[in-house]
Amino acid sequence: MSPEPKEGNFATERDALERDCDVDFFTGPGPGGQHRNRSRTGVRLHHRPSGLTVSATERRSQSQNIEAAYERLAEKLLELNRVPKKRRPTRPGRAARERRLRTKSQRSDKKQLRKKPAGEE
Repeated sequence: MSPEPKEGNFATERDALERDCDVDFFTGPGPGGQHRNRSRTGVRLHHRPSGLTVSATERRSQSQNIEAAYERLAEKLLELNRVPKKRRPTRPGRAARERRLRTKSQRSDKKQLRKKPAGEE
């Protein structure tokens, strides 16, 4: 298992990715057969600065798998680079509180009408 990816500001340009990645070629997994290429067309990229690893095996061409792997790596790095907006706690406004109390009162009145009158039992 790979270590947890680091947070930071990582470059996502292709030349920077090629410089910072280790490329590994392997035979694609799965059953053999007529449409499975048995040569080493699977591609695994390991981005050293972040610790991310991506792979691509869905194409029969090594060059197409490299392109797909670099695109996936760039997407994951963009997600790591994204800074989440700081959440601020909010409180319900006056109109919302009044609306909620009015609804509760209406529901209470409706339930009161279902009861038997006090004199009858």
